[in-house]
Amino acid sequence: MRIDLHTHVVPEGWEDWAARFGGAPWPRLVRKDACRATIMTGDTFFRDIDDRSWSPARRIEDMDRLGIDRQALSPPPVMFCYWADARANAAFARLQNENVAAVAARHPARFVGMATVPLQDTDLAVKELRHCRERLGLRAVEIGSCPAGRDFDDPVLFAFFEACADLDVAVFVHPASPLVGQDRLTKYYFPLIVGNPLETALAISKLIFGGVLERLPALRLCFAHGGGAFPFTLARLDHGWKVRPEGPAAIPRPPREYARRLYFDSLTLSAANLRFIVEQFGADRVVIGSDYPFDMGSDDPVAALAEANLPTAAIAQIEGIAATRFLGPA
Repeated sequence: MRIDLHTHVVPEGWEDWAARFGGAPWPRLVRKDACRATIMTGDTFFRDIDDRSWSPARRIEDMDRLGIDRQALSPPPVMFCYWADARANAAFARLQNENVAAVAARHPARFVGMATVPLQDTDLAVKELRHCRERLGLRAVEIGSCPAGRDFDDPVLFAFFEACADLDVAVFVHPASPLVGQDRLTKYYFPLIVGNPLETALAISKLIFGGVLERLPALRLCFAHGGGAFPFTLARLDHGWKVRPEGPAAIPRPPREYARRLYFDSLTLSAANLRFIVEQFGADRVVIGSDYPFDMGSDDPVAALAEANLPTAAIAQIEGIAATRFLGPA
């Protein structure tokens, strides 16, 4: 079974959250016709999308054409809204979670849903996480890389990670604003092209050196875009841990030992880079990821995997075995 763990979905429509709760930048969907729409953040243009972002039937057509058996459905990062009032965002998260749960329930062989939670308030986030796991049957959650400006070593976030481990909920991490160096990424579409991989490298490094994986060995996390720049930073992290006192003071083992417990999607946009992350972490820690249906993703993740010329056993792991292990039991 081929499982694409990195795809994005939005509801087919939702009310104007700014009118209901206040706060100008809430995402809203402006429909152009039955197949096209624009996501606005308040009065600002964000992205044109089409029915691939909300229509299960349209997605299934593409999945069949590409040879994908199942997609994991998660919101695009603009829908996280960690900047907003936490209770208002809890309601926005609930709307999205009920949507993905309903789609997955109607097509259980083709889709698995990922939750989103209001991580600007850890208590509300854990409450929504529990609802999603116990009432909606969602077994994974997508979060941003620096929710509400907090890095993963922030003690405030530990209760959330602990709840994910306790509830057996897998965590998919997608880079999202704020991004490292954001004030220098204002042109050339650099927030996504350059900012995302840098942000992911920092997020994983903070996760490891913050001792989260040391304290929560059962926690399962997968990082988008092949881990961004992290795989190419890991040797330097290991060296720094060996020669500097700050590393062993933070964690008792080299960073590579913790990194080997993480999962990474295959969206490297390079056969050579994909081979490198398989070499670094093992094929059993790599899953298919396409970023469907957006333009910075892979139009054909199955073909991209084939181009890496990996052994048959490695391909089997990446196509579905690793993703099944990451997602855990239904």
